[in-house]
Amino acid sequence: MAIILIGMLDEREPALMLARNEITARGHDPLVMDISIGNGAILPKLKPDVDNQWIAAAGGATLEDIRTLFGSDRERVTAIMAKGLTQALTAAHNAGQVDGILAVTGMTGAMICLPVLAMLPYGLPKLLITSTVAMPAYAAKMADFFGRKDITVMHSVVDTVGLNSMVKRLMINGVGSICGMVEARPSGDSEERPTIAITEFGFCDKAAQLIRERLEPNFDVISFHATGIGERAALEFVREGRFEAFIDLVPAGFSEYLLGGNRALGPDRFDAGLGEQRPYLLAPCGFDMLGCGPIERRDQADPLWEKRGLARRQLLIQDAMRVQARTTVEEMEYIARQTAKRLNRASHPHLVKFFIPMRGFSSVSIRGGALHDFDADGAFVKTLKASINKSIEVIEVDDEINSPLFSDTLTTVLLKMMEDESISS
Repeated sequence: MAIILIGMLDEREPALMLARNEITARGHDPLVMDISIGNGAILPKLKPDVDNQWIAAAGGATLEDIRTLFGSDRERVTAIMAKGLTQALTAAHNAGQVDGILAVTGMTGAMICLPVLAMLPYGLPKLLITSTVAMPAYAAKMADFFGRKDITVMHSVVDTVGLNSMVKRLMINGVGSICGMVEARPSGDSEERPTIAITEFGFCDKAAQLIRERLEPNFDVISFHATGIGERAALEFVREGRFEAFIDLVPAGFSEYLLGGNRALGPDRFDAGLGEQRPYLLAPCGFDMLGCGPIERRDQADPLWEKRGLARRQLLIQDAMRVQARTTVEEMEYIARQTAKRLNRASHPHLVKFFIPMRGFSSVSIRGGALHDFDADGAFVKTLKASINKSIEVIEVDDEINSPLFSDTLTTVLLKMMEDESISS
C-alpha cells in the first residue's frame, strides 16, 4: 500500500528518512513529498518523489519567490505551498496512490498540511506528527481543522529535528500507527445502507437513542455532537450530499450565535439543510439555554455575563467548565423570529418540518427541571408559528423531547416523507 510521507527535508531529513525506511520495512510503498521553503540548515541527500520546486510551481510561485516572501508574508507562503501540495496529493489520490498520509512538521509545515489533509476523504488515514498543535494561542484555528475532519494528531512534545532517541521512538510509533490504519479494513460483509445525520447532546440523548433504534434496521444513522464545532462537521457532510435526511435536534449553534454563547456557530447554521432536496427535520433543543461556562466568568466582569445578567438567572452548573443559563422570554422570541426568517428561505419548504416537544425542549427544561420556564418556551412556540412560512409544517408533540411519543412522531413523519420522495422520483 502507498503511504504519502510529507515534511521539510531541509529541516527534518533524518526523521523523514527513518520514517521512510520503516514504512518500506513494513511492506508498504513510501512516496515522499518535500514542502521545504528553503529556510532550514540541512542540505538534504534524500531525493523526494515530489520536490519542493514542483509544489511551489503548482502553487503558482517559484522557490525564489517563496524565499523572498517568507520573511514578510509567511501566511502567503503557506497558502502557496498548501495549494501546490493539494495539487500533488489530488493527482496521487486520483491515480490510486494514496492509502494513507504521514506528515512530520513544525508550525509552518502544519499550516501547509492541515488545509490539504482537511480536504481529503473521510476515512482515509491521515496522521500529523508535530509539537505545535497544543499551543493555546492557536487552539481556535486548530479546532477548525480537527473539529471537522478525521485528522489524527501525535503530539511530539519535542521538536522533530535531528535524530535523538526520543525522535527515533516517535517516528517508529508514528509509522506503526499509520501502517496499522492503512492495513485495517472494514469487514467485507458490511452492507451499505442509506445514511441519516442527527445532531444531539446530553440534554436530548434519550431522544436521539430512541430515534436511532427506530431507524437503524434500515438506515445508517450518523450522530454529531452539537457543540458548535461538531455541527460544523455535520453541515459540511450534508452539503456534500452524504445523507438521505438530516434530523437537527440541536440547532443551538444558531441561537448561541445570536446571543453570544459558547456553542456559537454562525448565521448560516441552517443553510446546509435548507439547500438540499432532502428531508430536514428540526427541534428546538438547546434554544432553552445559553452555554456560558466556565463558572469563573461570573466573577470576572465577563462581557457576556454582564450584558445579559446571567448571574441573576436560572443556572445549571454541571461542573466548573460547563454552565448553562436559561434563555428569557424576550430571547426566545428573538430566536424564534430569526429562526423563522432563515427557514423561510428554504427552496423546498415541504421538506422542512419543525417538531416542538411542548412539555420540555430538553431534559432540563421539563417541569421540575433546573431550566424549566413554561412562559419562555411558550413565547418561542407562539412567535415561531406566527413568523414561519405556512408551507413549513410545525408539528406540536404533547410530551417532552426525550419521550417515546416525540421520537415516534418524528420518525413516522420522516419515513413517510422519504417514502413519498422515493415514489415521486
